[in-house]
Amino acid sequence: MNKIKKPAALLLSATMVFTLAAACGKKENGASPEPGQSQAAEKPSKLVFMTTGDVAAGSLKGNDRIIAEINKRLGIELELKIVPEASYDKINVAMATGDYPDVLTINYPTNSLSQWINEGIVIPINDYLNSMPTVKSKLESSLSWTAVNGKYYGYPFIEQERSNVNLVYRADWLDKLGLKPPQTLDEFYEALKAVATKDPDGNGKNDTYGLTSAKNGAVVPTFDFIFYAYGLQNGDWALDEKGSVIPKFEHPSFKKGMTFLKKLWDEKLIEPEYMLNDTQMKEQKFYQSKVGFMDASLFRHVNRIETSLQKLNPNGKLGFAAPPAGPEGTRGMSAAPKTGLFTAITKGSKNPEKAAKFIEFMLSKEGRDLLQLGIEGVHYTKDGDKIVYNEEERAKDSFASGGWAHPLAWGSVVWPLTENYLPQTEPQADRAKDSVRLASENMKPNLVKLRTPAEIEFSGVVNELYYQYFTNMMIGKLDIDTGVAELGKKWREQGGSKILEEVNQAFKDKK
Repeated sequence: MNKIKKPAALLLSATMVFTLAAACGKKENGASPEPGQSQAAEKPSKLVFMTTGDVAAGSLKGNDRIIAEINKRLGIELELKIVPEASYDKINVAMATGDYPDVLTINYPTNSLSQWINEGIVIPINDYLNSMPTVKSKLESSLSWTAVNGKYYGYPFIEQERSNVNLVYRADWLDKLGLKPPQTLDEFYEALKAVATKDPDGNGKNDTYGLTSAKNGAVVPTFDFIFYAYGLQNGDWALDEKGSVIPKFEHPSFKKGMTFLKKLWDEKLIEPEYMLNDTQMKEQKFYQSKVGFMDASLFRHVNRIETSLQKLNPNGKLGFAAPPAGPEGTRGMSAAPKTGLFTAITKGSKNPEKAAKFIEFMLSKEGRDLLQLGIEGVHYTKDGDKIVYNEEERAKDSFASGGWAHPLAWGSVVWPLTENYLPQTEPQADRAKDSVRLASENMKPNLVKLRTPAEIEFSGVVNELYYQYFTNMMIGKLDIDTGVAELGKKWREQGGSKILEEVNQAFKDKK
């Protein structure tokens, strides 16, 4: 798929500006004048939308018919300012100039967004919710905790209902070794040991490892499934015997899990360079027959990962299974996220009502159908329940190949996973959706849904500290009991005490 081009300079060239002024607001285009306005006087409202791109999306071109259709339906003149994926610093720089877009999408939660709310740069949408039925329903049903003093300042999209994080393995190797997917920690250990010592790739060498991962920021998401197996119940925090919130590493499951992980490390069952991996490097080692197990985000990646594996190993097979259960039968794979993206209206909007309707349209079924399928008779046709994609016409309007969506559908207001959306042309769609079912069943809930201000402020420091101690305990540089005690002390000194104070209050308020 095409990638959004990288900027050449810092601010204006840090965004891709795409303006398409369609002839809208006129009777023949189906837009009705606002009450009190004459047909001749009405002009389309200019609306600037600043958002983050996605490397999986196509690159927008001029004369985009989807944007023209949005303009026509909403009576707007849409201007897009798109920064490369995750380049939120460029949005912050743009906002600092005071030249505010009408609507923006930013990462959530952040100190910057909190400051914009406090300073009135981002405005509440409560007065517009009656014209935003889809947004209103989602906010009130599952996102009410995102309100600030009773006001909603935008639409946060945080995927708390579905997960795509799974434990994946080389199914062809387990078949060769005569093993079934491991269901318990004991079986998991035996599978890792067999992969590392019984030459599953058939090259006559013991050069394979059981398990790998990748460092994601300052946390170790993969190995959390070991702690869940030993009884950790929540994805964010744990409770002590008095019912107070404590860090997960002070729960009894942590020492048990670290003891198990150290055993895997000592026996060379964990790939030794996993700490240097990013996601791409981790996957490459899986394709290159260096490891048998890893964590992976599946869903629409099922076919991509298996196809990539088979380019190097024609007989390779991707398998995925529930994480192994511990001695008491408990298991889990990943934590429900607390972070995501946030779409809001700024005080720079000259027509916040139109801005609100734009956000609603992007989230509504009408909007999703347009962004995912396109215009019927142009980008697709229907044969009963079957969608026939016109890839030639779709390419002209920057739809991603293989039936995938228009660039505005990627990360703007909602993700494909949120709707469990796959185009009908997606290979292995049934397996992809099964991976979501399995991952979602093993997603652990949080004690406290929101991130407190202290978490936002200090999380980078305390997470990096945790990662350092986690690594030193696993590789044997620190005794586990000593490491947990030292970590607890330093963690509190570097902001953890303030975090716990706020989180405990939030937990009490929730109860």
